[in-house]
Amino acid sequence: MTVTVASYAAQSATDSMAPFNIERRFPEQDDVAIDILYCGVCHSDLHQVKNEWGNTLYPCVPGHEIVGRVTDVGTSVSKFSVGDLVAVGCLVDSCRTCESCKEGLENYCDKYPTMTYNGIDHRHGKQVTFGGYSKHIVVNEGYVMSVPKNIDPAAAAPLLCAGITTWSPLREWNVGAGQKVGVIGLGGLGHMGVKFAHAMGAHVVMITTSPEKGADAVRLGAHEVLVSKDKEQMKAHRGSFDFLLDTIPVPHPLDPYMMLMKRDATLALVGAVEPMPGFHGGMLAARRRRIVGSMIGGIRETQEMLDFCGEHEVVADVEMIRMDEINAAYERMEKNDVKYRFVIDMASLPEA
Repeated sequence: MTVTVASYAAQSATDSMAPFNIERRFPEQDDVAIDILYCGVCHSDLHQVKNEWGNTLYPCVPGHEIVGRVTDVGTSVSKFSVGDLVAVGCLVDSCRTCESCKEGLENYCDKYPTMTYNGIDHRHGKQVTFGGYSKHIVVNEGYVMSVPKNIDPAAAAPLLCAGITTWSPLREWNVGAGQKVGVIGLGGLGHMGVKFAHAMGAHVVMITTSPEKGADAVRLGAHEVLVSKDKEQMKAHRGSFDFLLDTIPVPHPLDPYMMLMKRDATLALVGAVEPMPGFHGGMLAARRRRIVGSMIGGIRETQEMLDFCGEHEVVADVEMIRMDEINAAYERMEKNDVKYRFVIDMASLPEA
């Protein structure tokens, strides 16, 4: 059985987002039904809608930064109750049997996780998944997380992608007190990287090409600002960083940043998902430096991040929009005109 739910969808790469009714399943015994309150707008949504990665399945209902209230639970659900404030991130299922899934790293599922939108739901008839630009969603309880009651639920929504994408490498490489950490790029990811690294006790340096972003970086928690176009500033910081979080979303040279790293330091790439230009291998070998990649996080890790946000009152800086403002928001995103994440108030979407 299914229920008709209002959403916003793109019908093709050239169509604007527009109202579209979708079908959601009734909760099965291990499912949680959620009325969506807020959904963050990720740059991935824009890439997917425009088919810039060449894999979009239309109609496409984006949205993988979801916060909402539980309205119903299946008979075997034990983690959640009606009325709970919960979250859904970038994935809604995985194989559950591979080594990565067993270790709580469902995001690295060997058989590829089922993404919250533009994925294939193999457990329910190979249906295409529809995301959070909608009134309602049904998700297996193993892929739902609790939201702390003391943080703003709207500002919590971007934690489900921008938050976990930056949290995961910071935790994996043990960022903390006594370390000098550079966050490269101040956007949706970068602003969360600054907040997390600061809350973890590190000495945080915002690394940017734009001097005018300095004041905002300090407001967000950076202790210093390094303008990467300034050769003297770069020279002064050479060989001093324990960890660099690279959030730049487009291909770019890495050699200038490697010069900043100590021996055994790590540079984690979380922004660029396209081919990168080559780098000087000798700069890695001479100081035993590391370049690593990281992609979102598993469910257990994401819950840990949300709990940390509750403890330290860390949320995203957001601009609230109505559902019918999404096309204008996409245009602004293309111009980097947002500080630092759009969030849709789903109450603005009429019922189906």
